[in-house]
Parts: sequence; structure tokens; C-alpha cells
Amino acid sequence: MEVAETIESVRSLVKAARSKGSKIGLVPTMGALHVGHVSLIEAAAKDCDFVVVSIFVNPTQFCPGEDLENYPRPLEKDLEICEKAGVDVVFNPSPEVMYGAENLTWVTVEKLSEGLCGAFRPGHFRGVTTVCAKLFNIVPADVAYLGQKDAQQAIVIKRMVADLNIPLEIAVCPTVREEDGLAVSSRNKYLSAQQRKDAAVIYKSLQKCKKMIEEGATNAKEISAGMRRIIQQVPSAEIEYVSIVDADTLEKVDSIKDKVLVAVAVKLGPARLIDNVIV
Repeated sequence: MEVAETIESVRSLVKAARSKGSKIGLVPTMGALHVGHVSLIEAAAKDCDFVVVSIFVNPTQFCPGEDLENYPRPLEKDLEICEKAGVDVVFNPSPEVMYGAENLTWVTVEKLSEGLCGAFRPGHFRGVTTVCAKLFNIVPADVAYLGQKDAQQAIVIKRMVADLNIPLEIAVCPTVREEDGLAVSSRNKYLSAQQRKDAAVIYKSLQKCKKMIEEGATNAKEISAGMRRIIQQVPSAEIEYVSIVDADTLEKVDSIKDKVLVAVAVKLGPARLIDNVIV
């Protein structure tokens, strides 16, 4: 496994692999790798001949007061995980490599980035789409692998790729969960033992929603109210949003008639946790 820290070096390695006819897979990450990331790497390794994992804690997607400085950066452990999973190249650039002295060009996907997390994290998706556009230019892959846990992010990135005619397929892989249903996340490490136990109510609320819809409920306001009651059983849980939106446009729905994305964001102690299901 090679570790590339510059744009020139990772491009050279990818170019050499492509010259041999290899199909290139890219897994963009911020490091602090866990079983969810490993599932993306495994999907890439299954589909592709050559797998690149980027590890870059992107400063432009953190809003003021968020956890940029404290975000976990266990690079040595991450490299071990990548090597064990069969990664060919890890791209681990510095902020200076990715953004230079001053970045004056930004990529914004309108509408899709304005609701859900976008309403509470101004500028977040501009940072996500800009860094992904950079990564997709630096690493000319055939397929990029994203997780369903970050559903809005995946939808926004897919739209950016389509609108900018980037020759890249976006593969969205299923959310990996703990035994009690909690979505695996790098930020779960911030939780105390009690908070970790309490966090199970998030998935419990999503299961309740799914059951209500499958049993014929269609009123989005009533369903989301039922979900809120479950989450509010944990007094320390601060609900940011419980939203039922169209699974493609992310527009809020009043009545469920077609495929919807049910998305939740909850703050528990120092951690902001998101999860979702498609029904």
C-alpha cells in the first residue's frame, strides 16, 4: 500500500494503474475509520481493481464552534485498517495541499443543501461539495463510494456530479449499525457510557416511523410527532430536526404517497448524531 501526500504523487499512482486497464474506486473519508468505512472499502475492492482512500479532515465543512480541533485523527491506526482491507493508495494531503494560500473558488449545490443539516450548519455543504469536486479532479476514479448514513450529503454530491458532468459514478452503500441499531459514526466516540445507551432512541424512532407508514399512516406531521415523543424519553437529547422529505428532492411532504427519506439529527452531550431511513 502506498501513502501519497501530494496531488502529483497520487495522480501518478492512479495514472499508472489506469494504464494497466484498472477500474479505479475512491472512498473519500475524514479518517477515524470504523466498520462503516471498511464496508465502503470492501464494496470498492469488490467492484474495482484499484482502490484509493482519501483521509483529509476538511476544515471548510466545519462551522464556527464545531469540533474541527478535537476531531479524531488516528492516522497510524487508519493506515493499518486500510492496509488490512486491501487499499492500494491512501491519499493523505495537508490543508495547504488541498487549498493553497487562499481558495477563491467554491462549489455550491442550491436547494438540496438548504434543508435538513444545511439549515443548521450554514456553509457546511459548500465545504463538502468543494472538497469533493477537488478530490474527484485529483483522483480521476470511475466510482466513488459514499454511505447512506449521510443521505443528504450523498444526494447533494450526486447532483453536483451530474450538473458538472463529472465522469464519475456515485455508489451509495447501506448504513452500518451497532447491535442496538445506532448508526456507526466517528462521533460516537464522544459519547459517555450513558449517552451511548441513550443514543439508541434515534434508531428506535426511525423504526417506529417505518412501522407506522407500513401500517398505512400517511400524515407526516403525526408520524414525526410520534418520533419526537420517543426521542424525548431521553431528557438530555436535544432534537435538531425530525423531517420527512421526498427521497429525491429533499422537499418536505405533508402526506406520504411515494418514497420518502425520514431523517433525524440529535445532539447528545458533545456529539451531534444523524440517521435516516428510506421508506
